Amino acid sequence: MGVLSFGIPQLIMSVIGVVIGIIFGALPGMTATMAIAIFLPLTYAYDLNTSLYLLLGLYVGGISGGLIPAILINIPGTPSSICTGFDGHPMARRGEGVRALRIGIVASLFGGLISLACLFFFTPPLARVAINFSAVEKFLLIVFALTIIAALSKGDMIKGVFIGFVGVLISLIGQFADNNKMRMVPSMFRVDLRMGFQLLPVLIGLFALVQIFQEAEAGMKEEHHMADLSKQSRGFNFREDFKGQWFNVLRSGIIGTFVGVLPGVGGSAASLLSYSQAKSMSKHPDKFGTGLVDGLIASEGSNNGLTGGALIPLLSLGIPGDSTTAVLVGAFMLQGIQVGPLFITNNPTIWNTILFALLIANILMFVFMFYPIKHVVKIINFPKSRIFPVIILLCTVGSYATQNGNIFDVWTMLFFGIVGYFLAKFGFSIPSFLIGFILGSDLEKYFVDSIKGSGGDLSVFFSRPIGNVIWVLILVSLVYAFWDERRSKKKAQSEA
Repeated sequence: MGVLSFGIPQLIMSVIGVVIGIIFGALPGMTATMAIAIFLPLTYAYDLNTSLYLLLGLYVGGISGGLIPAILINIPGTPSSICTGFDGHPMARRGEGVRALRIGIVASLFGGLISLACLFFFTPPLARVAINFSAVEKFLLIVFALTIIAALSKGDMIKGVFIGFVGVLISLIGQFADNNKMRMVPSMFRVDLRMGFQLLPVLIGLFALVQIFQEAEAGMKEEHHMADLSKQSRGFNFREDFKGQWFNVLRSGIIGTFVGVLPGVGGSAASLLSYSQAKSMSKHPDKFGTGLVDGLIASEGSNNGLTGGALIPLLSLGIPGDSTTAVLVGAFMLQGIQVGPLFITNNPTIWNTILFALLIANILMFVFMFYPIKHVVKIINFPKSRIFPVIILLCTVGSYATQNGNIFDVWTMLFFGIVGYFLAKFGFSIPSFLIGFILGSDLEKYFVDSIKGSGGDLSVFFSRPIGNVIWVLILVSLVYAFWDERRSKKKAQSEA
């Protein structure tokens, strides 16, 4: 058992992370992923144990803060809050805004704690199984992850597969002596790219600059008509509001955790799946969407269930569960820590820190949102025209510091910000590109190791029982992708 790393500095980092995460989650268009990408450079100044309190606080706070605009102005602050406004906003309009917010906050707390329990119980056994994987299984597992992420890329399998493997291709620049020539890198960049593109400026460009470009295009002077919280027709009562809701809370937390485990599915899918399950099992499904507590609890319980669920494949298999955990991979890589089957065995202190940091983050989220909620909601009125210049400054400084002052990394950030903007413009999935970029080098490494071990015999990829099971999962994923794509096209045609 590792020693737990916790003290006053770690608590302060967790508080900072949760508060900033709530702000980012509450401002429509700004996400937990964006917050982590911006503040990732700060982790250079601390050891990983201390940094995790900040990063996981940003994660939990960012996911939770999305309920504020969803309930008060019917605009989801994060994709995982997409169903929160279905019932939360009608409650706010009839004078139950504070009640709706506090119900959502309590449901978020329980969802986060359920996912934390699943992370604690399921990650070590899964890692013990994965520890026996050879290079063949590891290669196939990465192919499986890329397949799922690409296949579930907004219902467009072709675009998802393409952009995922573009990320893989770009990640291979600089991996071998002749890669710069093989990848047709212009001679003027070969010195700068001798180690490939650095992960941190790529992350910042894709998840911070892209969002700023999109907000600038849409305009930042929109006015939100927030529900009036001064006159409340009904207050929050824990015993009454959660009476008969405990199965809903448990089911929603488990659904969120399960969806978080599946790479690339995303928070919006968790919210929709949990909401639809609550509606289908309800005795009064016709009341959903009119301000029913059941729907609000289902949405908020599931989206916080993502936090622990998405970490399970990351820490046990080395596969990011979503775009936010993909950014967290960067934090581990910057500290020289390899996530995967040996992570818990080799880093027991960090494993304990992750569990405790998630617990502390969920408790702080509850404290900072539940009691002063009437003041917290004013975050919505923060002018983005003042926030974004500060964010751009943080992005630039963070990228410049990646390699102790290399201006090429600033250009890298800007380049990937522009590329990411156009990828989103044409309907490509940025998380698919990022996860392809992160897993690309391991994909090639394990492929080469497998070929070397078999003496060049490709049949080695079909000769092991566990590998064949993964092949089945890959095929199932592709079949689902084809089915999902056809269903999406038929739905689009019927709506046209």
